[in-house]
Amino acid sequence: MVTREEILILGLTAGVVGSLVGGLMLGVGLGLAVNGAHIGWLLVLPAAPVAGLLGYVLARKLARKLDDGRA
Repeated sequence: MVTREEILILGLTAGVVGSLVGGLMLGVGLGLAVNGAHIGWLLVLPAAPVAGLLGYVLARKLARKLDDGRA
């Protein structure tokens, strides 16, 4: 069974990792775009979905652990 502690850690980890990765992509991409390098938009546009995808992957990992515990 998944405990409240594991769910709390999942939320905190997803939030921190998502913010760091998404923020880094956004910062670097906007820096490039402002300086005239249009390739920076390739980092800016997927920043939020990539950050959310990391949380999804972590949640799937926790769900897999729950499924393994029931078998």
